[in-house]
Amino acid sequence: METITPWPLVAAIVGGLCWMATTVIWRLYFHPLSRFPGPKLTAVTLWYEFYWNVVKKGQFMWRVEEMHQRYGPIVRINPHELHILDPDFYDELYGCGVNSKRKLDKYEWWTRLAVASSSTFTTVPHDLHRLRRAALNPFFSVASVTKLEPLIKSKVEKLSARLDKIAQTGEVFRLDAALMALTMDVICDYSFGRDRKYLDKPDFELQFKEAVVGATGGCFLMMQFPWIPSLMERIPQSIVKRTSPGVAYMLARQEDMIKQVSPILAGTEGEKSGARSIFHALRDNENLPPSERTLKRMCDEATLLTGAGSETTGQTLTRMFFYLKHVPDALERFREELDVAIPSEQDIPSWSTLQQLPYLTAVIKEALRLSYGITTRLPRVAHEDIIYKQYVIPAGTPVSQTGCFILMDPTVFPEPHVFKPERWLDSGKRLDRYLVPFGKGSRACLGIRYGSTLAYAEMYLTAATIVKRFDWEMYETTLGRDIACHRDAFVALGAHDSPGVRATMSRRKL
Repeated sequence: METITPWPLVAAIVGGLCWMATTVIWRLYFHPLSRFPGPKLTAVTLWYEFYWNVVKKGQFMWRVEEMHQRYGPIVRINPHELHILDPDFYDELYGCGVNSKRKLDKYEWWTRLAVASSSTFTTVPHDLHRLRRAALNPFFSVASVTKLEPLIKSKVEKLSARLDKIAQTGEVFRLDAALMALTMDVICDYSFGRDRKYLDKPDFELQFKEAVVGATGGCFLMMQFPWIPSLMERIPQSIVKRTSPGVAYMLARQEDMIKQVSPILAGTEGEKSGARSIFHALRDNENLPPSERTLKRMCDEATLLTGAGSETTGQTLTRMFFYLKHVPDALERFREELDVAIPSEQDIPSWSTLQQLPYLTAVIKEALRLSYGITTRLPRVAHEDIIYKQYVIPAGTPVSQTGCFILMDPTVFPEPHVFKPERWLDSGKRLDRYLVPFGKGSRACLGIRYGSTLAYAEMYLTAATIVKRFDWEMYETTLGRDIACHRDAFVALGAHDSPGVRATMSRRKL
């Protein structure tokens, strides 16, 4: 019997192989970035990054660090992108250097890691980002956050009351969940005029904390497969709950977000007396066209705003309390300063007053440095060539730096793994330019960009209140497993077997 050769299939395979070979040759020898140093494999394919970030779970950043050790301060880390490791070039790259006024877009492929495609954070074009950011900036100015201080204090007092009860029972609790509940309730109250009352939950809504960690851990999968979120939304929730409870929980939170934002846009939910929530104001902002005030746009904005406004600040506070117990001399010096400045534990000063305390400020800066902030690199795309040393980087090329590498650079911060607030007392002004946990420039994190806004207000008030009133002991929490950065999930995560940051509380004996 005569065998029939499946010629269409053969042609497709041959054509595919020819295309692959042509692509490899182009990227290695003729691509505009072919003259830049770096491994051949990263120049050929994005799957190298996929392997180290998805299969090996957030390890690509360490591969990038190894590339720099081998190839120098600039490397080609994928077919389209360059990465620079140079603390003194950071300001220039991100558009805040003395001579830098360039417009910067984001790298569209990279923005897929956040599922909220129309949020300000994921906005690619410079001009559209500027429009969206201009609408949000006033809410994070010093004046606005100062007006918000009574709300922040009320949440800190609620946390203090919860910790008081925990101190009476002696129970072990998740410190990281408690601090994230605080920051989540603050940002939700500010955003919508009402919070989610996570501080009232017996476990501080631990499921939310764990679901966020799971979601950030999967962010790199979205870069390669951006259709996954849409697919998950189409699968019956009963199946999702059985196969992936964390995903089901986050999808339910998205539904809650729609229920929270919809009445605001429809005008069927009034503002709290005396409050001016962010989304009520965005709804009424006449500088924004109707296309910028749709339910989808506002929900995307709300998703990123509440996520960024809770997880990063909560992580910083968590690491702050860990390191203060890990370095007892720092805690003792901190308390000496607090006891002079705050005679009564019931009368916590305003955060503007607390900012005048030099050691408290140093503790916060060191906690920010060792919390790593955003661990993932932050690519930017300029519309003109960028000159770096002897290299001319072509316009339109995504170029990134990784803030974590600067925060842990021993040439900038000697003994970088050591919690040493004193470094900010000795060289604070010189070091400030290298404190980049949340980026720099016009696209830096909203809550911390101005150096004294929402995140700082939360940290000053929380640190002063809790350290003044309480003592605590870490419970089976170690630096190596639970605190140090083991993997990049947009934020720093501990080891895979980490049970979280746990502690016991007691009332401080004054």
